[in-house]
Amino acid sequence: MSARDTDWEGVRLHVVTGKGGTGKTTVAAALALALASGGKRVLLIEVEGRQGIAQVFDCPPLPYQERKVAVAPGTATQPGGDVFALAADPEQALLEYLAMFYNLRHAGTALTKLGVVDFATTIAPGLRDVLLTGKAAEATRRREGSKHVYDAVVMDAPPTGRIGRFLNVTAEVSGLARVGPTRNHADTVQKVISSPETAVHFVTVLEEMPVQETLDGIAELAGLGDGGLQAGGIMINMVHPLVLSPDQLRTAASGSVDEEELALELKAAGLQDSRRLATALAAELTEHARTVTGQRAQRRRLAGPGQPRYDLPMITDGIDLAGLYRIAAALRDQGAA
Repeated sequence: MSARDTDWEGVRLHVVTGKGGTGKTTVAAALALALASGGKRVLLIEVEGRQGIAQVFDCPPLPYQERKVAVAPGTATQPGGDVFALAADPEQALLEYLAMFYNLRHAGTALTKLGVVDFATTIAPGLRDVLLTGKAAEATRRREGSKHVYDAVVMDAPPTGRIGRFLNVTAEVSGLARVGPTRNHADTVQKVISSPETAVHFVTVLEEMPVQETLDGIAELAGLGDGGLQAGGIMINMVHPLVLSPDQLRTAASGSVDEEELALELKAAGLQDSRRLATALAAELTEHARTVTGQRAQRRRLAGPGQPRYDLPMITDGIDLAGLYRIAAALRDQGAA
């Protein structure tokens, strides 16, 4: 592992977002593992109700209760830390909120049975977001004595297209409550999210639409609240290793692969029907080279905002714990954790 310090020293709440299909939940889980190295305690929170974290860690569905789901890799001198996880549910979060601030857990349970909670969060989606982000903020601030319970909290947040509204909780709740405990709670949550202790990381792949959503999301964060929210790193997922040299790449992208030479090489290797294979292989090489060229253009676009960027490997044999550990190691080695 690299001795490089983390790029996010002082950040305790890591919000992970990304366009659907980019591997957002997988990267959030790997980031939690990376942050837990060196004996640290990390909480991973899911807020979309999909039980994606349980699937990634191959464990039973998560309750609204912090449950240990993994142990991070250790080092020669330190054991691995623990990753805990929970599925944040707005109904349970509201019950917790009523119990903490109003001592009304039993009344809240009755409201749930009557369907009032669902009704309230449907007509006031801002309240739902405040409850969900509030759980992450509470876990980030929670202490036992003089120490924080968790060294870091990772939130598997909604997709990039909704992240600004999800995190802009004070504005979302302003129409619901201008004073009182609900507004005070929203202000406390916003204070955590707007602080230097929070960073919003973007997961993308090197394709035009996810890259554009990433750039739009970073720009949107700058305009939220009084001074904007802190954009974190850009995590480029599913990066293929390069198999062609720069000269080979240019030749293949131009469609100038020498099929005669390729057929001779295939024949020398003992392959039958080398001419047909050479034609098919030349077409594959051209397509691959043009894809790589396009990805390089998208990579240059991602350099524009000036955020740290991390390349995460393509896991071709399916995501399991071994794959998560590989991605976590890549994040640590590049300074993301």
